[in-house]
Amino acid sequence: MRPALPWLILSLLTGTGGEGMCGDPPAAPARSIPAPRLSAEEQLSPHMPESLRCDACHAIAFQIEEQLSRAEGKVGKKVLRESDYMEVLERSCSQGWESYGVQELDGQKRLAGPGLPMQEPMSVMVTGGTWPSRLSKLCHGAVGERGEARVYGAHRRGPAALRELLCHGDKGPCAGGKAGGPPPAKALQNEL
Repeated sequence: MRPALPWLILSLLTGTGGEGMCGDPPAAPARSIPAPRLSAEEQLSPHMPESLRCDACHAIAFQIEEQLSRAEGKVGKKVLRESDYMEVLERSCSQGWESYGVQELDGQKRLAGPGLPMQEPMSVMVTGGTWPSRLSKLCHGAVGERGEARVYGAHRRGPAALRELLCHGDKGPCAGGKAGGPPPAKALQNEL
């Protein structure tokens, strides 16, 4: 028995010889979470893909709401002067947008980031690249098309009014058959 004692002490010190013994923690199953597969348009186009525009609009509305509320908080929740809210809107659209990206949830690609629903903790999000510039362009376009005064007025009525103006109105990316809404009625064509 004497020769086994040094071997036992040595194996305990080096951590060998005890593999598979009782009390070892079970091996954790390997999990693999793939990154979203992006089409050529999703990877390379300078424009936001049509399928993600509604999500992008909700992200934009959230960021505008946050920035305007913060600015109003600095002046005691008072109405901002035109020059102030125009500056805040410009800053909102020109921000980095680095915290947004694309996740694949149940086989469907969705924009993910602050203010957006359906955040999946166990998934891979593709960020950076063209996503920040796409969001910035879309934000500038939405604010410019609707006008700074209308955007600020909608903000003053509340977050739902701002989302309605930017995203769900007649020209909004979430209106009608866009991004999961009901399909628009087919327009009749004049045939000669």
